[in-house]
Amino acid sequence: MNVSRRALCLTVLLAAANPLCFPVLANPSAPKIRVGVLKFGTVNWELDTIKHNKFDVANGIDVEVVYFAGEDATNVAMLAGDLDIIVSDWLWVSRQRSQGEDLTLAPYSTAVGAIMVKEDAPIQGIPDLVGKKIGVVGGSLDKSWLLIQGLAQRDNGVDLTKESEIVFGAPPLLSEKAVSGELDAVLNFWHFCARLEARGFRRLIGAEDATKALGASGPVSALGYVFHDKWANEHPDVAMSFVKASAAAKKLLAQSDAEWQRLAPLVRAEGRELEVLRDRYREGIPNRPLADEERDAAKLYEILADLGGEKLVGEARQMAPGTFWAALKT
Repeated sequence: MNVSRRALCLTVLLAAANPLCFPVLANPSAPKIRVGVLKFGTVNWELDTIKHNKFDVANGIDVEVVYFAGEDATNVAMLAGDLDIIVSDWLWVSRQRSQGEDLTLAPYSTAVGAIMVKEDAPIQGIPDLVGKKIGVVGGSLDKSWLLIQGLAQRDNGVDLTKESEIVFGAPPLLSEKAVSGELDAVLNFWHFCARLEARGFRRLIGAEDATKALGASGPVSALGYVFHDKWANEHPDVAMSFVKASAAAKKLLAQSDAEWQRLAPLVRAEGRELEVLRDRYREGIPNRPLADEERDAAKLYEILADLGGEKLVGEARQMAPGTFWAALKT
């Protein structure tokens, strides 16, 4: 179909007046950023928002999402140089830096897990977990589990590993066991906690409660977008453009319920469950200066190093300098 010159000029003028009303045209020469994620992970919600709304194109980049079956596979691909960005935690980044890698991260989410119990359960605090059967995701060295253990020991004199029955397992299995009553309480990842909340569970204590009680001045990002310093130094505008695209997606997800309705099939939730997941995601959007997060993460690192030892952090007893991307401090 031919478009008249007058109509074309009008379109350009209107787009200039209100660019949000018109699609952003892709730039075939835009730098491509390969982001490795778990196929069914929650990071996909943000990345899908970036791609659907062309926030990458608006920032002069092209985000390519590469799917993996497991976290170990993404880590290996990152270290091998097959990816530009993955999502991981600052403990892993610090450990890699201590061993000579040049990884760094930009905060992604402060959302963390919590110990969940049924709404009518006679469990009101940590002491009530003594003698109970607790499901724990992530294994014995899970950060949230270690921090909650540390708080229980410090404030209540309770060693949950010895005074309760601990069952480790996969997130969906533990959630179902909690629903069926096979578990008295369950510590799960944040999005599984949100789904349980929609099914009549309540939060007994969250990992964020433990971090604040143990010395953090505010929420600390549990996860970040991880990349190599070398890549960021060679492509500073590209790296910062990705951070800006991520921020644009977060802003939309923080403000638009309609965007969550669009994401519902990907989130695999609707109704009350979708609303709780939406609200918990929003609560996890980082909003503190990077220097504050970095300072608190360093405090928590030392606590976790004491609790988890060398198996968790390696030989380094302090968080490696540069774990958080320095460019975000300026």
